[in-house]
Amino acid sequence: MEIARPPCPPFSFESAQIKVRKAEDVWNLQNPELVSKAYTDDSEWRNRSEFLKGRDEIVAFLTRKWAKEHDYRLAKELWAYNADRLAVRFCYEYHDGNGQWYRAYGNENWQFDENGLMKQRIASINDVPIQESERLFFWEFGPRPEDHKSLSELGL
Repeated sequence: MEIARPPCPPFSFESAQIKVRKAEDVWNLQNPELVSKAYTDDSEWRNRSEFLKGRDEIVAFLTRKWAKEHDYRLAKELWAYNADRLAVRFCYEYHDGNGQWYRAYGNENWQFDENGLMKQRIASINDVPIQESERLFFWEFGPRPEDHKSLSELGL
């Protein structure tokens, strides 16, 4: 039996915002096993050109991702919502093994089951090389501080 991950559908504006922030916080911990627990056992993903199904594939994907994306910092923002779906925009910064910094811009469509577990994630992402001096995300490892500017406040 799945453990509920509140807030659960149907979403209100407030509960949708909470759901997005909880997702952002756990992704910023960069723990593939922990992140995977927010998804159904048979969750379906499209991440750029990769198609994944289930927690094991999610864990493998995130393990590969964070082995290549160093000093990863992510911010998410609610774009739209309905009863069981959220549209989210996000931005993250990281550098590769050669020290090249990137800012990744993206949009995600999420669908949830009645327990608040994500059963579908569709992500479109573009990576833009940036100079280290152009970085905007400087918090310590882990969740973004509550007083850090949002994507909208940063003009992203």
